[in-house]
Amino acid sequence: MLSRTLLSLSVAAFALTPVMAQAEPWFYTDSLGNTVTLDEVPTRIIASQDAAAGLIPLGIRPVGIYADGPLAEAKALQGLDLTGIELIGQAWGEVDIEKAAALQPDLVIAEYWPLDNAWSGGENVVNALTPLAPITGPTNGDSILALIEDYETIAASLGADLDEPSIAADKAAFETAKAAFEAATAAKPDLTALAIWAGTDALYVAATAGAAELMDFHAWGLNLIDPEVADDRGYWETLSWENTDKYEPDLILVDNRSPATMETALAQPTWTLMKAAAAGAVTDWPAFWLRNYGAYARELDKITAAINAADENLGD
Repeated sequence: MLSRTLLSLSVAAFALTPVMAQAEPWFYTDSLGNTVTLDEVPTRIIASQDAAAGLIPLGIRPVGIYADGPLAEAKALQGLDLTGIELIGQAWGEVDIEKAAALQPDLVIAEYWPLDNAWSGGENVVNALTPLAPITGPTNGDSILALIEDYETIAASLGADLDEPSIAADKAAFETAKAAFEAATAAKPDLTALAIWAGTDALYVAATAGAAELMDFHAWGLNLIDPEVADDRGYWETLSWENTDKYEPDLILVDNRSPATMETALAQPTWTLMKAAAAGAVTDWPAFWLRNYGAYARELDKITAAINAADENLGD
């Protein structure tokens, strides 16, 4: 009788014991066709500054970030909560390998730049970090919108809830800003714009195909003036300040990664040789740093306001 009772208790106890869930493997395939596979969803992620800017607003917080320069100058990260995230690098091509190792990362998420044939941070960073964890991520191609959507895909695979109210609100704000931008360009089909970076040595004119956000602007109706001759990487044409007026746009977009760029332009006596510069038809170009819907919406609103205020016959 006692043995039957013990057997019954044993069966009951087994029935109440939860079955341990088996971890699901995680994988991601990059644009080069390389697939990273892990035994379970990674939780300890080191991210480049741009990848962090794409992931944090989607609810994925890395344990470490490496930046291309001083953190205060990392435009992509401005306004984001970085509390509790270890900074393991503040110079291009450099990381603190001891700090990185102490984080015990499962994964490194960066971006692949086809024109440079390199991952974020360059070869030195890749060589330093890949012994700690595999590296993967999206490609910085011909659309920031597509890049953000790639970050959504990665974030969802890491457990992000893309229907979370703040995420949905940022996306809705972007859609509204994009519609307003398209309406503004449609209303001024002859308006031309020139994207530039100002250096003390020269004026640099951006090639549309070298910047994913410029490709978006072009796709959404903005007529961008392309340089006649770009550099060997396809990013810039270099003009001496004496030749500032080689191109005459109706609107100038100035690289806004640093306030010093606009200050440098204004300090040049020949800056106002361009009619648009003389007329103050100048606005920000969010050059290379947009990675999330919230920032994109804010920057589009500024450019849309400038388009609405611009004279589409100024450069004639």
